[in-house]
Amino acid sequence: MATIHVDGQNYQVNGADNLLKACLSLGLDIPYFCWHPAMGSVGACRQCAVRQYKGADDTRGALVMSCMTPAADGTRIDIEDEEARAFRASVVEWLMINHPHDCPVCEEGGHCHLQDMTVMTGHDRRRYRFRKRTRRNQYLGPFIAHEMNRCITCYRCVRFYNDYAGGEDLGVFGTRDNVYFGRHQEGTLESRFAGNLTEVCPTGVFTDQSHSEQYTRKWDLQFAPGICHQCAVGCNISPGERYGDIRRIENRYHGEVNGYFLCDLGRFGYGYVNRADRPRLPEWREAPGGAAVALEVDTALARIGDALRHARRVIGIGSPRASLESNHQLQELVGRDHFSTGMDALEQRCLGLMDDLSRTCGLPAPTLREVEQHDAVLILGEDPMESAARLGLAIRQAVIALPSERAAALGIPEWNAEALKTLAQDHRQPLFIAYPASTELDALARPRLALAPDDIARFGFAVAHAIDPAAPPVPGLAPELQDRATETAHALMAARRPLVVSGGSLGSPAILDAAGNIARALARRACQGGLLLVRREANSTGLSLMGGQPLDWALEQMASGQADTVVILENDLYQRLPEARVDAALERVDTRVVLDHQRTRTLEQATFALPAATFAEGDGTLVSLEGRAQRFFQVFEPGYMRPEARIHESWRWLHRLAANRQAPPAGEVTLDQVTAACAAAHPALAAIPGAAPGADYRIEGLRLAREPHRYSGRTAMRANRSVSEPRSPQDPDTAFAFSMEGYSGSHRPRQQVPFAWAPGWNSPQAWNKFTDEVGGHLRGGDPGVRLLVPVPGSYHYGTAIPTAFAPRSNYRAVILPRLFGGEETSALAEPIRQRMERPHLVLAAADAERLGATLGGLVTVAGETGCVTLPARPEPDWPEGLVGIPAGIVPATIAQAPVTLAAGPGSTPGQTGEEAP
Repeated sequence: MATIHVDGQNYQVNGADNLLKACLSLGLDIPYFCWHPAMGSVGACRQCAVRQYKGADDTRGALVMSCMTPAADGTRIDIEDEEARAFRASVVEWLMINHPHDCPVCEEGGHCHLQDMTVMTGHDRRRYRFRKRTRRNQYLGPFIAHEMNRCITCYRCVRFYNDYAGGEDLGVFGTRDNVYFGRHQEGTLESRFAGNLTEVCPTGVFTDQSHSEQYTRKWDLQFAPGICHQCAVGCNISPGERYGDIRRIENRYHGEVNGYFLCDLGRFGYGYVNRADRPRLPEWREAPGGAAVALEVDTALARIGDALRHARRVIGIGSPRASLESNHQLQELVGRDHFSTGMDALEQRCLGLMDDLSRTCGLPAPTLREVEQHDAVLILGEDPMESAARLGLAIRQAVIALPSERAAALGIPEWNAEALKTLAQDHRQPLFIAYPASTELDALARPRLALAPDDIARFGFAVAHAIDPAAPPVPGLAPELQDRATETAHALMAARRPLVVSGGSLGSPAILDAAGNIARALARRACQGGLLLVRREANSTGLSLMGGQPLDWALEQMASGQADTVVILENDLYQRLPEARVDAALERVDTRVVLDHQRTRTLEQATFALPAATFAEGDGTLVSLEGRAQRFFQVFEPGYMRPEARIHESWRWLHRLAANRQAPPAGEVTLDQVTAACAAAHPALAAIPGAAPGADYRIEGLRLAREPHRYSGRTAMRANRSVSEPRSPQDPDTAFAFSMEGYSGSHRPRQQVPFAWAPGWNSPQAWNKFTDEVGGHLRGGDPGVRLLVPVPGSYHYGTAIPTAFAPRSNYRAVILPRLFGGEETSALAEPIRQRMERPHLVLAAADAERLGATLGGLVTVAGETGCVTLPARPEPDWPEGLVGIPAGIVPATIAQAPVTLAAGPGSTPGQTGEEAP
């Protein structure tokens, strides 16, 4: 710690910080533009000037840039010095010379860091009266709008896009006062993190194009703390609503998970919430696929309750995209022995294995913040940039990080970004990837091992044996693969914090066993390593911990006639198992009750359909891939703007169904009650009530406000229905109020923050007011509670080593995750649909040549569980005898048995994928 003197006051700060970060962490205000907490200092904008004195006797001092000055012990500065204030105001005036006078129409207005800093410096008059420089804007794709006239040349955009996120198609062109930030030609930004430019840019150069279509000022949006539902990472989000629609999603700071950044899937994949064709009323169908008849709620519940009471046997099918509370209520409705997780048997087996490894391998699952601190990484059978993009970004930071001792030896502080970049040059921490397809991280890694899943597992087993000879050896391993295994093992052993990343994307238990062996071998060396296992869906981890039968069991029960009624929770069965098998099972049951928020093929087969709430309309708990239980909260009450809608959380529908079966019927239930019941019923989930404060939580006697204090137009929003404003919806389930009346400040520590705002800070940089230090942790504690932690116990090395993969007359298929289009709900969002690449099959060049498909011709893949026709894309290092199919096209079960390949379209009706998105 160091003592610094600011405006005559003494403060204790971290001596490793620069003065800007130290002062901001103290709650003092210094304006800045080019500096960003996640990217360090470059001293480009000159906005953060303060007066520094050499000592107590120095009365003159000198102006310095606080972002480039260390917070050394004894430092004396004045923020409020007259000359420093005048200098900062003049910097803003220079920047505003060519900035347009368009705040009233700029989409960044009220959310703008430039506005905040202009007010902070006191600049309020324009003296420049001449022609402003103008620019031509570019089309940058469906996510980002471009308005180059607003640029103040802070260089944040290219520093984030190129240096931090690894993008290559956004650059800076020109020199001096003639600088342009954009692409060399118009086109979609290629980085999967491009959406962060909307928050990184301090002005309105880059804005959220999906928000532009239904634009609303930040102060007129209603927010709630949310959790991204598009993958298993568990990023924290702030969804904003107006008129019953989600208008935009912003990053919600979490010190251990996503920090300041989201991937584009999480930021722009919310469109399914606003779809006009969503079910909003209970429905009844006389026959599967028939016309739907809308029902009143009481009628629907009574008829479903009657069907359940008279059913011979009811089974329930849960979902890894539904909350723990909803899955638990379904289990309570049908009984634990009659509950299926809704996942196929192989996926469930892999998830169970991952849960077991997380507890017994001896290494913890690191948070994303901790991932960035690892100094050697092995990725075994995963492509994190496609299956868990925010994890991929964290791995990138770990690989490009310069060892701290090298910088320290030269006296370079960790915050001096350009000096570190110059020192690092092409330095990379060891990164090893074993995966059949090319990945975005390949450019940072040692040559990728393009192997079939069985060979990836064999390589992993060999690495474990090279680390610990007690691990089983791999018989018949090719010499070149053995050499690579030895090289990888030596790098992991030499690292202080090695990290192993694996997961279930390739559907291979052998790969997971191999990853577990490596983790155990490292744990025996008492290193500070980590094992992180990627799951597929938002609540895959939580549902696995809850337990249940696989989906295959449920379909067998239905097809054999042992069950005559089924309740299906937020799950499209056609996405998971073959169409013929699902049809055969659904046809055998008398009553099909489906709860979902989208019109899936499964919902169209329902006898009764109940409209479920999305993440924006309901509350619940999810468990992320690191085993962190986190709560998401209702953003808006769907019946307020659409009184005809009857949308409720699935757990509430299921409770009412269960209540109708009781005599006398049970009363209403709250979120806290359902969460507590779920925790009591499942020992592995016992800690989930601690994921967030309960409904009785208050600050200064107040609920927490969902709306900013300047929220307006509440009466006008419903003026087309009535000029009399109804009472705001009441929320018995959480501590939040559907109103601006409540606590929204930053001075009292709190864990759940719906939106970033503090006096004088309207932009996303306001998150700095909620943290214990800038870039640190929320002062009220980072949300969530860890459920999966290593426990002492015996762990035996896995010995089921597969034989080497050999091409045969039949091929083996693997499902390749894809960020845009691989997840079923976000694939319904229009911006995501526009961003999807055309799907294709990945083949070895030799296989493509044999099929006559070297130029991208159509190839049909046919197996026991499906058939798909897509253009072929040969890859030079892809393993022969293997075919890669993009996720979201056919059920993953096609990869569980041999397939055949043929040139040209297939002949199986309804199974070809030529028109797949």
